[in-house]
Amino acid sequence: MLAKSDKENLAIENTKGAKITTPSEREIVIERTFDAPQALVFEAWTKAEHVVHWWDPSGAPLAICEIDLRPNGAFRFVNSGPDGAKYPFTGFYREITPPSRLVIGGPSPVSKGESLCTLAFNEQNGKTILTMRFECQSKADRDVLLQMRVDEGTAQTLNNLDEYLSAIR
Repeated sequence: MLAKSDKENLAIENTKGAKITTPSEREIVIERTFDAPQALVFEAWTKAEHVVHWWDPSGAPLAICEIDLRPNGAFRFVNSGPDGAKYPFTGFYREITPPSRLVIGGPSPVSKGESLCTLAFNEQNGKTILTMRFECQSKADRDVLLQMRVDEGTAQTLNNLDEYLSAIR
């Protein structure tokens, strides 16, 4: 829960090592360290045969996982809810710099236009620090994402990735 005013850099409580902050009115930053090399973490994030196993916060495999990894290429992930409902997550790759950087774009939840998420993969001593910076079109867009609990959902998804990386190493 948000405990400070929106003007402050907020630390949001989460699970298992993800650090979540809101450094500005339009940003959410999530940082997590993985005990795996940068190239493996980047590959797990960009290849459908990996993503299908860890993306859904519930831990269930994705019903659909399509990745066209090229600038302006699209991705589509579809979760299945317990009631059988389908929940799509789509976007576009704006920048791809293996194995250190991805910039992903998607529709803003409130404003017209596109929000971006920049993923920086930095290796230190055989571990990878992943920094995800969500840059929203407006404060209202950021607030909608927080109300939807994108912070907690992403933290859980990163927990899933951590478990998956441990299993495939």
